[in-house]
Amino acid sequence: MTEQLVFELAPPESPSFANFLPGTNAEALQALMRIANGTLPEAGLVLWGAQGAGKSHLLHATIAACVARGRHCVAFDDAERLLEITPDAFAQNAFVAVDGVDRASEAAQGRLFTLFNAAREAGGHLLLASRVPPARMDVREDLRTRLGWGLVYEIVPLTDADKPAALLAYARQRGFTLSSDVVRYLLLHGRRDMATLVATLAALDRHSLATKRPVTVPMLRAWLQRDGARTNDI
Repeated sequence: MTEQLVFELAPPESPSFANFLPGTNAEALQALMRIANGTLPEAGLVLWGAQGAGKSHLLHATIAACVARGRHCVAFDDAERLLEITPDAFAQNAFVAVDGVDRASEAAQGRLFTLFNAAREAGGHLLLASRVPPARMDVREDLRTRLGWGLVYEIVPLTDADKPAALLAYARQRGFTLSSDVVRYLLLHGRRDMATLVATLAALDRHSLATKRPVTVPMLRAWLQRDGARTNDI
């Protein structure tokens, strides 16, 4: 049965700090970990960057880490949903995460301004994601000032030159050996976005454990061929 095991299409793993490959974003990652464990002194933190840089991954990873520690969390993928909560959300050291804050309406901006004040008073945290830095957001000036009170990090995607070392480090973190040849083959023949690369390594690791065989180029080649064939059938 083990030898007949086949790869499943590698599903994206749930976002976590462990499966985010930080590259030059290590300082931002450390700040988010401090939000999760409640030791970040600043009430607000803004992540900004281009689409696909990893902002949403980090938002959801921070949410998951806060939930795991029993912290009350409120999360919105749309800034307009800020209107659903009140400053009372921070009554118990809460954590609020909001994506797309640069697209907030005037009403949502007003609510966000109020929440910033409430978070500072109650020891809570606001984590916001945007496509642009606060200085370039089309928001009220008083809100821009509040955004500047906290930390602001640009999330920079890994360059192609950075990916081999990051993937090797991810494999070591998961506890399996990955050769440079495997990484080189994956980057040459696989899909190059980091979510897919990490999901592929996770699938290879599971298959390696099930078959008790090391991850090799032939194993990866078989996976990529099967992945391509199944994708074409969808």
